Amino acid sequence: MINTLVLFMLFLSRQALAYTKNEHIRKNLLHNEIIEMDHQLFDYAFNQCDASLFRKIIADDIEFYDDRYGLNISKGENVKDLIGRQTRFQKVTRKLNFCSVEKLGDFGALQIGEHTFLSNDIPHLTGKFIHVWERKAKSWKLKRVISYEHKAFQDNLD
Repeated sequence: MINTLVLFMLFLSRQALAYTKNEHIRKNLLHNEIIEMDHQLFDYAFNQCDASLFRKIIADDIEFYDDRYGLNISKGENVKDLIGRQTRFQKVTRKLNFCSVEKLGDFGALQIGEHTFLSNDIPHLTGKFIHVWERKAKSWKLKRVISYEHKAFQDNLD
């Protein structure tokens, strides 16, 4: 009887270890996918003002909440702003400081992090963000954005 119990416990611990390992692999895969989407959204679409890529990544019913301006749901206006940035004297870019990624059931993923915006390669503003990414077939769409705790870069040196 004790041998059977020991074998059963060994079997359960092995199954639990395999499940934990698979969950870890899935979480790393999800994290890498969202980091890649973040890279496409900001390093290409935003930093290089690629409006067609921006349109592809952003959901049609995007909601953007900002602690300074409130709610913005106009994807068309965001694309116009992006295109308008190409003609400005100052080059505005964004750098990801850190982020975490969590699964949102079968819907998608939650990305929480902090980034710095630079003007002509000089740090200007930092802020925190929450992105809700929706998985659509084999692609990702940015569905909701909450942008908050914006501070001038100098305020962060204290």
